[in-house]
Amino acid sequence: MAFIALIAVAGINTISTKNKGVLGASNEGDLPLAQFAVPDARRGVSGDANIAQDDCDSARIPCPADSRRTPACQVRAPGAIRVCDLFNRPLVLSFWFTRGGDCENQEDVFEDAYRRYRGRVNFLAIDVRDSDAEVKKLIADHHWTHPVGLDRDGALSNLYRVGGCPTFVYAFPGGILHSTSIGQLDDRQFFTHVDDLIRASAQRDRTLR
Repeated sequence: MAFIALIAVAGINTISTKNKGVLGASNEGDLPLAQFAVPDARRGVSGDANIAQDDCDSARIPCPADSRRTPACQVRAPGAIRVCDLFNRPLVLSFWFTRGGDCENQEDVFEDAYRRYRGRVNFLAIDVRDSDAEVKKLIADHHWTHPVGLDRDGALSNLYRVGGCPTFVYAFPGGILHSTSIGQLDDRQFFTHVDDLIRASAQRDRTLR
């Protein structure tokens, strides 16, 4: 119940995005990632993703008093994964679903990267609109150890303008967008993207000092 109270329902039809197209496909690098908190797929908690931003953008500006919600990165609830807690390192997000493709096997590639780069890069997979039971079974069957969050109503994938499965989002420390990739990758190709992110993050850190 605490999770339901804090992870507010965000209907996909109520979200307005100012930019069309897939996130990162229109020279959008160096923009901050939208904040969110998602239920941990392993914890079996109720509720949808919280996508309320600090600036109230998801509740539409100006925010009516009855539309204000706890910002995603201020959520305090057992079983919530907050993206802001992953901003201390380079970050890779994976948006995936099981309908109409073989996307779950790409999570095996994501898992390989998680094991290879753990401690240097943060990883979070977000399942979109699959049943909790199905996701839990896939986690067990594939022996995934990387974090998996649930976007039950698709509000988060809509906010991030996910256009295909899988969609990988690569971000600098601090939650600043570096790039995106869409579609199937093998281990070598995916590791190349992660290596590029690590190098770019180190260069950016030197530049900002």
